Amino acid sequence: MHQVTSAASLRETEKSVPKPSSSYSRPVTKTIESLRVVGGAALAGEVSVLGAKNAALKLMVATLLAPGTHQLTNVPRNLDVEIMCDVLRHVGADCERDGTDLEVTVPESPLPEAPLELVRQMRASILILGTLLARTGEARVALPGGDDFGSRPIDLHLNGLEAMGAVLDLRHGVLRATAPDGLHGADIYLDFPSVGATENILLAAVLAEGTTTIGNAAREPELTDLADYLRAMGAKIDGAGTSTVEVHGVPALEPSRHRVVPDRLEAGTYAAAAAMTAGQVTVRDCRPEHLRMELTKLEAAGATVARGPDWFSVTGPERPEPIDFATLPFPGFHTDMHPQMVSVLSIAGGTSIATENVYAARFRYIGELNRMGAEIVTDGQHIIVKGVDDLSGCEVDGCDIRGAAALCIAGMRAEGVTTIVGAHHIDRGYDGFVEKITALGADIQRV
Repeated sequence: MHQVTSAASLRETEKSVPKPSSSYSRPVTKTIESLRVVGGAALAGEVSVLGAKNAALKLMVATLLAPGTHQLTNVPRNLDVEIMCDVLRHVGADCERDGTDLEVTVPESPLPEAPLELVRQMRASILILGTLLARTGEARVALPGGDDFGSRPIDLHLNGLEAMGAVLDLRHGVLRATAPDGLHGADIYLDFPSVGATENILLAAVLAEGTTTIGNAAREPELTDLADYLRAMGAKIDGAGTSTVEVHGVPALEPSRHRVVPDRLEAGTYAAAAAMTAGQVTVRDCRPEHLRMELTKLEAAGATVARGPDWFSVTGPERPEPIDFATLPFPGFHTDMHPQMVSVLSIAGGTSIATENVYAARFRYIGELNRMGAEIVTDGQHIIVKGVDDLSGCEVDGCDIRGAAALCIAGMRAEGVTTIVGAHHIDRGYDGFVEKITALGADIQRV
C-alpha cells in the first residue's frame, strides 16, 4: 500500500490511480424529465421557502457525531437530501421523514465509509471525512462529485485534517483517513474562506482533544446554522459567523433538535423571477439579511424591494437596468445566485459585467441562454452581458441546479415555449419549485 503522508503527495497519487466502482449496490436513479415553460406571464403573489439544502445536508452529517435520535425540522424535500439519507443509511443510521421533519437515529458504531455511487453525486458528502474521523478514528470516502464547476480541490480540507493529526492514504480514488494518536487541536489558517473546508475542520474539531482555531474561516449563514446545532449537541464553539472560529473539543456529544435555517437561494431565485417578469412577489419565512447584497443589486437593476423581519417583496421593472456585480464569499454576492442574475441582465437596457470569483468554470448555462437569443460572452472570469430586447424559447440543457433555475427564469420572459432538459437538476436543489412558481402565475409543467 502506498502510504500518503501529505495532502500534496496525496493529490499527485490520485492522478495516476484507477478508480473502480464501489461495492455499494443500491442504485440511485435520476428522474428523466424536462420542464416546459411558456413565457409572457408576470409573476404575482406570495411564496414561502423551506430550510436551506446547503444547511440541511451538513446538519444531517453532523448527526453522526452522537449516537441516538436526532430531530431536524424545516428540512426540504429534494433529491440531494434523499441522497444524503442513503449515505447515512449506508453508514448504519436510520432516517425517517414526516413531511419536512426528519428523524435520524445514529448507531453506537457507525460504518466508517461512504459509497462511491452516492458520494460522486454530491459534493457535500466530503464532510463525512472529518465527521467519521472524529467519531470512529477512521474514515473511507470516495472523492466527491456534484455539479461540474471546474476544479474545486479539497486541499484545504486535507491540510486542516492533517494539522489535527490525520494520516491520509489514497487507493482507487478513495480517501482513507486515520488518526493513530487521536485528533488534536491545531491553529489552522485557510488560504481561502472555503465553506466546505471550514465545516469539515469544525466537524472534526468538536471531538478533538484541545482547542482548534480556524483563521480566515467562512462566514456563511449555513455554517453558522451548523455551529448552532453542534452547540445544541454540547459542542463548545466561539466565533461562528466571523473570520476566526475557535473550537474547544469535548469528550462526547448528544442528540438534539434543530430547525434548519431558511434557504436564501430559493428565496433569491423567486426574487430574480419577479424582477425578470416585471412581477410582484412576496417571499415569506426567509431572512432578508442573508440576501443583503443580492437584493441590493436587484434594486440597482430597477426593482423595488421592501423588507420585513422574515419576508421581502420584489416588484420588477418593465426592463432591468444594466449593473455590474462580482461573486464573493458571504456577505458578498453568492455564486449560486450568479446564473439567475445574469438571466435577469440578459434583457437589461445596456451592457452589464459579472465577475465570477468563486467557481471559475461555472459558465455552461451561458451557451444555453445565448441559444435563446441572449448576447453574452466571457473573458476569463468576466461575463459581458449585452442586454437584448427579447428572448425566444427553444430547447436548452439545464446543466446544473442554478443554471437550470436561470433558464426557467429566462423562459418565463421569453417569447414562445422553452424546454429545459434535465428537470432532476431543479429537483436536487428545490422543494416543489414547479408547484410554487405555477402558483405565482407561471406557465410551467413537467413533460
